[in-house]
Amino acid sequence: MCSFSRSTFRLQATDLFLSSLNSRCALETPPRFSFNRAVPTKVIAVANQKGGVGKTTTAVNLAACLAALGQRVLLFDLDPQANATSGIGLDKIEGASAYRVLLGEGSLLDKIKSTAYERLEAVPSEVDMCAVDLELARMENHLHGVANALKPVVDSGRFDVILLDCPPSLGILSLNAFVASDGLLVTLQCEYYALEGISMMTRVLGQLGAAGANPRLEIFGVVMTMFDGRTKLCNEVVGEVRNLLGAKVFETVIPRSTKLAEAPSFGKPIIHYDKYSSGSAAYELLAQEVLARLNS
Repeated sequence: MCSFSRSTFRLQATDLFLSSLNSRCALETPPRFSFNRAVPTKVIAVANQKGGVGKTTTAVNLAACLAALGQRVLLFDLDPQANATSGIGLDKIEGASAYRVLLGEGSLLDKIKSTAYERLEAVPSEVDMCAVDLELARMENHLHGVANALKPVVDSGRFDVILLDCPPSLGILSLNAFVASDGLLVTLQCEYYALEGISMMTRVLGQLGAAGANPRLEIFGVVMTMFDGRTKLCNEVVGEVRNLLGAKVFETVIPRSTKLAEAPSFGKPIIHYDKYSSGSAAYELLAQEVLARLNS
């Protein structure tokens, strides 16, 4: 992992990321974004069938940045590893997850926990979530457990954005998240295997739509992660993904950063751990792009 100082990153990143960094990075609502409480709650699944590609890092930091921009955000941790839970400073407590709710017992509203950050709340995860795949598979309408659990939360109008941190697989729990979502945010590491990953994800979305499980589901956006502007490979992969997916790919790319790797061990999103790091600047910009797409 390479550590980027702010000045070093400006020199080494591609023109693409440099142009992004020249935009406003301060965490204040940009004038061009209108904030409308009447807009229905949007549910976005953050997913990739492969682990170690910045999925949970993106879910945690995007949630924190959206909250800092004035959005009421719920981070729903569906990954049994519970890294998103610890990443925002919550403990992994037995019985605190949505495990029982997903099996039809109780309300998800009762599982929502406050965090140390204004406008950001969470449904934590725990190791018991490992059993959800097996339990849901035995149930009728086994793909709708997350959608049914989320319905009273969405109907409450309590949140503007709900981010689902999915497991690093395409199992029953991830498919449940896809069925419950309005869009899919895919994190892709800047390597060639990423191209295979997006192809597989597209096929799964097509199958869910064809089966009538969630015909409205589409890729909300693709964010390139672990970008190292010094390498030819990273630049080539970003270019190929942009050629393949066009406007679906966010302009902002997320750099490799020691600070991003350190922040979870302190239970803090990057904007609260090191606000002036390159990783913080990147996620601030990504949040602004996401908000623009949500408002449009």
